[in-house]
Amino acid sequence: MRYVARGLALAGLSLGLAFAPAAGTAGAAPAPAGATSLYAPSALVLTVTAGEDAVDGTVLRAVTLECAPGARGSHPAPEDACGELRAQAGGFDASVALDPDRACTKQWDPVTVTATGVWEGRHVSYSHTFGNPCVKSTARGVLFSF
Repeated sequence: MRYVARGLALAGLSLGLAFAPAAGTAGAAPAPAGATSLYAPSALVLTVTAGEDAVDGTVLRAVTLECAPGARGSHPAPEDACGELRAQAGGFDASVALDPDRACTKQWDPVTVTATGVWEGRHVSYSHTFGNPCVKSTARGVLFSF
């Protein structure tokens, strides 16, 4: 029994040494795979879809928007759109708020806008339906103006 216990102790010691960090690296954590920036990712795909919802409708336009570390993407005004999102703390409702001084007809020809992706490291998914393209054009924000 004594020999078995000593054998297990030696085996445990040798396994511990085999997996111990090399000298000079104790306490150093490996860098995460694919980490290229200190900024939390902020990248969105924005769409305009004909129809009452983005699932069954026809996508009319789509753009990309990245806001960290700098504003870029296929959005026509990425700096303004990123600034708008930062001012709203990543919210989208102010971007679809309507200008009360503009008038549109009341016909039902729905247009849906969506934002899907990551904002400051959090997954986001947003959708809003306007009654028609004219109503969409009265939105005060620049985020969905493409």
